[in-house]
Amino acid sequence: MKYLLIFCFLFQLSSLAASAQEFKYHTVKAGETVYSIAKSYNVSEEAIYKYNPDAKGKLEISSKLVIPISEKEELPSVSEDIQFITHKVKRKETLYRLSKDYNVEIDEIKRFNKHLYAEELQLGEDILIPQKQKASNIIAEVSSAVDSQASIPSNQQTPDTREHVVLPKETKYGIARKYGLTVKELEELNPKVDVLHPGVMIRVGTNVLDEPVILTDEVFQFYEVKPKETLFGLSRKFDVPQDSLLSLNPALEDGLKIGMVLKVPNTDLNEGNFSEGEYEEMTSATQGANTNNKLDLSNKISNYQTKELVVLLPYHLNDIKQDSLSAYKDAILDNRVMRISLDFYRGVLMAIEDAQEMGISTRVRTYDTRRNVQEVINIINTNDFSNVDAVIGPLVQNTIETAASKLSRYNIPVISPLSNREMRSYSNLFQSRPTDEILKSAMFDYLEKNALGKNVIIIADGASNQVKNELIQLIPNSKTILPTDAYISAEKIKAHLSKTKENWVILESSNIGLISSATSALNRLAREHQIKLFTTNKNSAFEDDIVDNEHLGRLNFHYPSVDKEYDTASSEEFIAEYTEEFGMIPNQYVVRGYDLTLDVLLRLASAENLYDSFEKYSGFTEYHENKFHYTPKRDGGFYNNAVYIMSLDEELNLEVANDQ
Repeated sequence: MKYLLIFCFLFQLSSLAASAQEFKYHTVKAGETVYSIAKSYNVSEEAIYKYNPDAKGKLEISSKLVIPISEKEELPSVSEDIQFITHKVKRKETLYRLSKDYNVEIDEIKRFNKHLYAEELQLGEDILIPQKQKASNIIAEVSSAVDSQASIPSNQQTPDTREHVVLPKETKYGIARKYGLTVKELEELNPKVDVLHPGVMIRVGTNVLDEPVILTDEVFQFYEVKPKETLFGLSRKFDVPQDSLLSLNPALEDGLKIGMVLKVPNTDLNEGNFSEGEYEEMTSATQGANTNNKLDLSNKISNYQTKELVVLLPYHLNDIKQDSLSAYKDAILDNRVMRISLDFYRGVLMAIEDAQEMGISTRVRTYDTRRNVQEVINIINTNDFSNVDAVIGPLVQNTIETAASKLSRYNIPVISPLSNREMRSYSNLFQSRPTDEILKSAMFDYLEKNALGKNVIIIADGASNQVKNELIQLIPNSKTILPTDAYISAEKIKAHLSKTKENWVILESSNIGLISSATSALNRLAREHQIKLFTTNKNSAFEDDIVDNEHLGRLNFHYPSVDKEYDTASSEEFIAEYTEEFGMIPNQYVVRGYDLTLDVLLRLASAENLYDSFEKYSGFTEYHENKFHYTPKRDGGFYNNAVYIMSLDEELNLEVANDQ
């Protein structure tokens, strides 16, 4: 057995030596093929496919390929060999710094971490650092270790280990899982076995799982838990509910541990790893439970470290002459974006002050983005963001996406405060304002749950044809009325009304004329019929002066909304404080700045970080006008799906019709 292990070890040395090569990366240009690239570098197509398996598909312009340049005899001398140190990349580390710290050439690091020929170091990733050592000493150590293992009689073997002979295609991940070990524990049991080869005998645990020892199959793969990872983060990473991860990995009942090997869905598959029915079955329970619990995080504060907050807003200070106060005032009056930014920031400061009274200390820095992508890049490049807990802002989509992209490598949360546009997915991007699609879905849910037994009528113009078709599928027994030339008469509607049932009329349009004629007609018909009015999209046309608010009130108008009207009683202190300082009641942007910032600070104070707070506490938070329930997006990042269904009564008072 001793000679078998030594032979396998020497085989590993020869394998490493034989792989010594030089590489460079090639940026694909328009019209290039693998054949033309291989020919230009005088290598075979197979050599390119070996290091770039994705190249077998269509080559993307500007993508990078790792190209093996030449086989060189850069072998260590006969008296030398290589061992490796596994290094986890920290913030701001570079290849140059690592080469100095470990006294090794940059090219040597790249040689054993081939992705670094085409990619930069990523925070938290593990890379191999080669270290030279005398081969004779290594062989002696291996021989000594094997002798010591071989000299232990079988009846004196350590009770919690056994021997395992490595089979073809077995990996450390699969073997560790099979025997109930972490990868680190497996490596500690076998300190001299760096690379597994068939036939090598290693020490393992005794708690054997009854399943094949493989790394992946068509549906599942094995995954090693990294430091600071959470169950919530893993459920987002692999796009499955936490309950499903628990069912696949019963050991998680005892808690998530660094180095655990989990069975998880294979993320290489396009549409997840389960049928649509299976996925819906797994997700329905957790989604429903999470959304309906209201959280009060003010009594869960446990992290009293000072919070580092950055606010990025477009103040446009460059447009203001510093020596002219009147010009400053005029600029604020003329620039709506500047007014919104200042109002929002006032709310931010009020939230920080109230958080201070709860024991949450905050250092806040704010920067002027000028609504300019390059300015955002300059701000991030020229300031230290390494210890920032969260970034609130910028306001508009392109600057938000730029900030999230630049800060994603540090995993710093970027919270989009006001934009409702669908954004590109970044793992650190939190879209706090629900999109129009989320608002529509919330109203669909409300209608589906409450429209049973009602006479449902849909009035929709041509521009709203898609939502009309979706509503018909949602409520199959509904009736449809098509307007003519952006107008609809009371007679046309009356023909579809019921005198014995409550009539729910869903009005879908952004045309002021149609909305005005429809609400006027329905108001007259409501004298003899029970009518409630609904829409999935309360756009600006509903707020036009031509549309009578009293008509909407008598029709008990229902619509989805990001915010509600704050309750004067519960918000009395907040309103009084703002009014005393500024002589007016706070507008929606002040309240939004306050609610969003207080939510972020309370989440940071009740958990290790923003991501961790979602695993610790499921449910939604609610403040003066806004509520927040962040849900992971399928392709990365989070969105807030907490929506109010608002209803208007005859006295024109707004009330919340749902509490989702």
